Amino acid sequence: MKIKPLGSQGLKASELGLGCMGMSDFYGPRNDEESTRTLHRAVELGITFFDTADMYGPFHNEELLGRAIKGKRKYLTIATKFGIVRDPNNPRVRGFNGKPEYVKKACEASLKRLDIDIIDLYYLHRVDPDTPIGDTVGAMGQLVKEGKIRGIGLSEVSANTLKKAHAIHPVTAVQSEYSLWTREPEEEILDACKNSGVAFVAYSPLGRGFLTGQIKKQEDLAEDDYRRFSPRFQGENFQKNLDLVSKLEQMAVSKGCTPSQLALAWVMAQGDHIFPIPGTKRIKYLEENIGALNVKLTKEEMAEIEKIAPKNVAAGLRYPQEMMGSVNR
Repeated sequence: MKIKPLGSQGLKASELGLGCMGMSDFYGPRNDEESTRTLHRAVELGITFFDTADMYGPFHNEELLGRAIKGKRKYLTIATKFGIVRDPNNPRVRGFNGKPEYVKKACEASLKRLDIDIIDLYYLHRVDPDTPIGDTVGAMGQLVKEGKIRGIGLSEVSANTLKKAHAIHPVTAVQSEYSLWTREPEEEILDACKNSGVAFVAYSPLGRGFLTGQIKKQEDLAEDDYRRFSPRFQGENFQKNLDLVSKLEQMAVSKGCTPSQLALAWVMAQGDHIFPIPGTKRIKYLEENIGALNVKLTKEEMAEIEKIAPKNVAAGLRYPQEMMGSVNR
């Protein structure tokens, strides 16, 4: 596992991180014991970069991660997020808050739940349309001055928003969905990050698990799994996307790796400033994902993948229509 600079503000992280969201929310039942074992195994295998958020649970995921990293903190880069507010009475309801006073309040709460003194990378989870980005980032910059956080992150922002934010305070990283079936970052934000010395953190690099080849029918998902409501996992879209995965599976077999490893190797091949953070709550899949580090793709293989999965190949939106307005702001 290679440790490399995370942006240009002094942070470092393992080239492959671990997304922790599914351990607490959205992807079926929780199993804290299994998740904790997976987190410990990730550290053993050299992963130092862990990603969570206050809205995962809500709140449960930060607490879970905080307990798991006890005694291991100094070796790790911990990232969390704020800005999406969920209604306690109806967790499906979302709001956005990037007001300066909320930035400080949310940070203090995350520090307490994680049981750490400083957050390495603190993201604005989604841009608040009612608060100027300069106000939010200005408040985050104050947290850096106060020693509460080390680096500022933004999630699902446009290149223009990054430019505005970066002018207020240096941004360490931008996190957005990026995979073989979500390639919108290639339009602007990947280059904008590279040219500004900003790391790009790719979440859902395995297409929310679809690109692993493990999901063959909707019944493979738990009744309460968020993906049942995702357009790409529904109706005709499901079968079309399954056909895409079938082609990737065939190529993986000829390459001597798994579809997951092929998909992750492709993401990592897009640039040294890119950090994929595939999520899992099982050691088996964690170890499989780390195996992607040994998969090197030739120019010919990259071209073959391009034929199989060109831009816009996925059938269906990546989020339900009502949620699409909150991305790429």
